[in-house]
Order: sequence, then structure tokens, then C-alpha cells
Amino acid sequence: MTELELWDGVERVCVPPPVAPLLPLRGAPSLREVAAEALDEGLRRVEVLAWRDLEDPEAGGSELHVHEIARRWGAAGLDVTVRTSAVRGAAAAVWRDGYRTRRRGGRYAVFPAAAWRAVGEAATSRWPGRHGAPDGLIEVWNGMPFFSPLWQRRARVVFLHHVHGEMWRMVLGDRVGRCGEWLERRLAPPVYRRTRVVTLSESSRREIRQVLGLQRVDVVPPGVDRRFVPGAGRSSVPMVLAVGRLAPVKRFPMLVGVLAEVKKRVPSLRVVIAGEGYHRPEVEAAIRRAGARAWIDLPGRCSADDLVALYRRAWVLASASQREGWGMTITEAAACATPAMVSDIAGHRDAVIDGVTGLLASAQEELAMGLSWMLEDGVLRHRFGRAAAARAGGLSWEAAAAGTLRVLLDEHRKRPVAGAGPGGRASRPRPTPAPSR
Repeated sequence: MTELELWDGVERVCVPPPVAPLLPLRGAPSLREVAAEALDEGLRRVEVLAWRDLEDPEAGGSELHVHEIARRWGAAGLDVTVRTSAVRGAAAAVWRDGYRTRRRGGRYAVFPAAAWRAVGEAATSRWPGRHGAPDGLIEVWNGMPFFSPLWQRRARVVFLHHVHGEMWRMVLGDRVGRCGEWLERRLAPPVYRRTRVVTLSESSRREIRQVLGLQRVDVVPPGVDRRFVPGAGRSSVPMVLAVGRLAPVKRFPMLVGVLAEVKKRVPSLRVVIAGEGYHRPEVEAAIRRAGARAWIDLPGRCSADDLVALYRRAWVLASASQREGWGMTITEAAACATPAMVSDIAGHRDAVIDGVTGLLASAQEELAMGLSWMLEDGVLRHRFGRAAAARAGGLSWEAAAAGTLRVLLDEHRKRPVAGAGPGGRASRPRPTPAPSR
């Protein structure tokens, strides 16, 4: 039954029953099975176009998502190349966990360079000894699109985690930001109207359909690395953790203001904001204005092991982000039995089950109120943490890699086959089923 909690005169709904994990659909093919089908049908070489590389100082969830998918495709037998802009001080080419990465071009030159290279590959694909164009292409639409439908005729799928909306003005200012909004909402959608899109959450799919008008959208949730598990060492004092790139869209200065209000109610509060980015001076300024330098720590970008330790020590994970495709830090913390108090936005609405694995807040006041409530109520916090861990247990990178490869394979099967004849499509050979015993 649903329990009603009364706190500060505000009635809130709390749903205490345990949460079933997100288990794969019964009978869903494994990554090994999907990869075997792909290789059998000629989908062997896959190229991924992304703005930034995993080693880029500004890398975040999008880059981690590409890495986790690419490394599993490589391990399953596919030849995977990830192409990104250059990383200052890093090699132009690197072999990483079963796939190759090529990093060339500036932050903006990488977009036209991708089209120019594709045209050249298509022209030389018939030359002896040349590989030519890839069999399949993944385009990561991270703000600025590559416009791959205009120059790539192979099987294509787009990773689009969320609509970027006001992020354009946050980063580029009002005048240039308006141009970015026009590009995203008006210029790009007609180009991509027939393109298959993969996003991370149902709420993001609804937003992409409503705002951009793109209808061919599949949902494949992200995974959680198995290093994120509950452990001993919870902080002896109330501790709130926030993790992410220090970028305007994450709204860390606003979160600092919220935490200053929580501190009035929870005097022993400690806060860690883990991450790095160009917005760090603004975050530091917000901490100074709040007089919070003694109790808010900015350790910068943390190693994987340090991040696990922080998730386990924290009482609550907090996020005031304005745009997310999912919020992978939420489910990483959840896997460590740490509940979340986050902004009520697309993406977060799937990563957090409101009132079960954490709470969603639509305003700063609600964020402060919810954080205080969770920090003060140990029984509630434990219940949320246990449910969060159960749900995160159903998120697998193997399932995410299999699901995205299945979408690309579906598109590959729709492409014309050599020898199909003018205007026709030949049927692709299917594996002969094994005789029944």
C-alpha cells in the first residue's frame, strides 16, 4: 500500500514496496548472438563519429556511453573505429579496449572533415587493397550534428541523448545560441526525419518526438559498470555528493545555493562536487558567495576507484542539471545503494523512480526540502537506497551493446545489396537454421 508522509506541512507520496530490477526481456538475444548475425550478414566494420574522445578534458556521459558500447562490439568480433576531434597533448591514434580511436581536427573542423573523408572513402572503395567506407555508421549527435544523411548511404544510426534546447545560449551566448537552437529545431530535423535514433530513456524519446519531430526513436537504457556495488564506509556525518562536468547545463552554482539552505537545517552537512570543466571558476565563486569553502569540496575529476568510494560514502546523490539523457551518475550511485535527489527533467524521470529510488524536484525549494528530508530520515534513506540498488542491478552494458547493435543491424538489412539490379533490393542471405534434434 502507498504510505503518506507529512513533512513541513507538505503531503508527499512514498511508495515503499521493493522494486524489481530492469531485467532483459525474456528471449532477447545476447550480444554474442547479435554480433554473430551482424558478421554473417556483412556488418563487420563500424565507424562511430563523435565530437569528443573519452580522454578529452570535457568528456562526460556521452563519451563514456560510446566507449562502453564500442569496447563490447570490438570484443564481440566487430572492427570498430571511433573518430573524434583531437585531444591536446594526446596521440592522434590509439588502440583502446578492443577498438581504435582516431583523433584529428579541431572542435569545429571535425564536422566537415567527417563528410569529406566519407566522400573519399566511397571513391576509393573499389581500389585493390583499400577498405573503403564502413559497413555501418553511428553518429553521436551531441549538440552539433554531423548531417550524415547528406553524405552517408550505408546503414546509419544516430545516438541522441537529449534535446539541447537552452544549452546553446548557456554555452554560446544569446545571439549565437539562437542560431544553434534554430539549427537543432528547424534545420536538422528534416534532414534526419528518416534516420533511426537511439536514446537512453522513454522521457527523452517523448521530448525528441515532441520538440524535434523525429519519430523513429528507439530506447536502449545505459548500463552500470560492475565495479559499482554497495560497500562499507558510509560517511559518519551527513554527506551529499554531486558528480558531473563543471558545465553551465549542470547548474552547480544553483545547487550550491540549495545546499547552503540545507546546511541551515543540517549543520553537520558535508558536500563533495566531483568533476572538472571550464565552468569551475563560476562554481568556485558560488561557493565563496555562500561562505561554503569549509564544507564543500571540489576534488576535480576522480578516478574510477575514488568515484566508487565517494558513492559508497555519500548519503544522497544530488543533481540540479537542466538537461540529461538519463543521468548515468544516478544509477552508478544507485548501484552502491545511494539514493538520489534530482531535478525533474527528461532523463532523470527514468533514472529515478520518484518516491521509490529517490525524489524528483521541479523547483529549488523542493530540491532543498527533499535533500533535508532524506538526510534527516534514515529509515526513508535506507529504503530508497535498497530499492535503487535493486533497480540498478538490471542495467547491463552487455544489454545496451546488444540493443544498439540490433538497431544498426536492422538498418543494415534495409540497405540495397550489391547485385540487386536497377532499383531493386536483393534479399540478404539468412543463416540456415540448425536442424531440430
